[in-house]
Amino acid sequence: MSEYADLLIIGAGPAGMAAALAAAPSGARIVMLDDNPLPGGQIWRDGPRASLPNQARQMRERLEACSNIHHHHGTRVIACAGPKQLLVEDPDHGWLIDYDKLILCTGARELLLPFPGWTLPGVTGAGGLQALIKGGLPVQGERIVIAGSGPLLLASAATAKHNGARVLRIAEQASTAAVAGFATQLPRWPNKLMQSFTLFDHHYRSATHVLAALGSDRLEGVRLQQQGKIVELACDRLACGFGLIPNTQLGQALDCALDGAALAVNAWQTTSRVDHYAAGECTGFGGSELALVEGAIAGHAAVGDSEAARQLWPRRARWQGFAKALNHAFTLDPQLKSLAQADTLVCRCEDVPYAALAGHTDWREAKLASRCGMGACQGRVCGGALQHLFGWQPAAPRPPFSPARIETLLCLEDTPPA
Repeated sequence: MSEYADLLIIGAGPAGMAAALAAAPSGARIVMLDDNPLPGGQIWRDGPRASLPNQARQMRERLEACSNIHHHHGTRVIACAGPKQLLVEDPDHGWLIDYDKLILCTGARELLLPFPGWTLPGVTGAGGLQALIKGGLPVQGERIVIAGSGPLLLASAATAKHNGARVLRIAEQASTAAVAGFATQLPRWPNKLMQSFTLFDHHYRSATHVLAALGSDRLEGVRLQQQGKIVELACDRLACGFGLIPNTQLGQALDCALDGAALAVNAWQTTSRVDHYAAGECTGFGGSELALVEGAIAGHAAVGDSEAARQLWPRRARWQGFAKALNHAFTLDPQLKSLAQADTLVCRCEDVPYAALAGHTDWREAKLASRCGMGACQGRVCGGALQHLFGWQPAAPRPPFSPARIETLLCLEDTPPA
């Protein structure tokens, strides 16, 4: 089986949805791939306990109304099969997709830093907790501590409280001066200012970070360094997230250049590879508003509507300003690199402790010596941690990019040599 797309969009979060809607009036055949059941990405994730904003619902309705947009849910890219051809797989089968233009909207994932006890049952990512609750995880009456950095902590806490949890502490590692300085800039973005009022929690503490998760068989408490003092809190759940890492693996596999940790793009959201665009958090974290306008610019540009794309540049610049202020305020304190002890597991899949990694000089050397990053997650968790801890840049992924059926991989036999 094979398929053709004038425009192929990978990822159906805010950036991917905006890109598809911007390109749709051209009449081009647009194909969207996403591994979630419904459009919305992580920020607009659906589920039994999810409360979708009106904007997400309206965009879904508009996508469904466009006959030239074809959405494949529960679908992942398995391999690059040719210059403009991808091998993909859904729960039922695999097939090849040929395309003329491609927009990467692959989003970001949480940065999880290792600390003593972080592998205990009951410890998750901050965004991970939010996703679990939206998916139906009962947290009624549970005592929860949320730690790390950035606005996601407040959003996760709000979701937990809305579902009956008791949030004991929101531990933000950024300094009080940095948080206050960011708050004074919020009037430049009035909707963000109003949002901050709805999310504020009196359990929020700046200059505070996790030291250890406490417990034997499961989480029983957490030790924090709170504004220079050590405090311990008994709790049932600990959710830690230290910011986001752009998902650049597919872009790297397609030979798209990086700008730091993100995919490099120009004013038209074009990557270093012709006919390949990128938008949203894979090009750098800036929130859903920035992702939406970047997606729309990429969608317009991909179908040749340069004027419509150009008209959105001022809006993008406005939200890039927000992103710059946000990322500056919540820069991670260097002392977080010393949270892990010698016996703290860094690679959970292969049980590799910090001590087995500290003496190596790069990712490849550490992997060969310890099998770090060779487990089920293929370095998606420990890779980000090691990049932060040691500055190691993970290599471009090798296919298959995700576990795949033999029948899917056999589709590659039908492709001519590159």
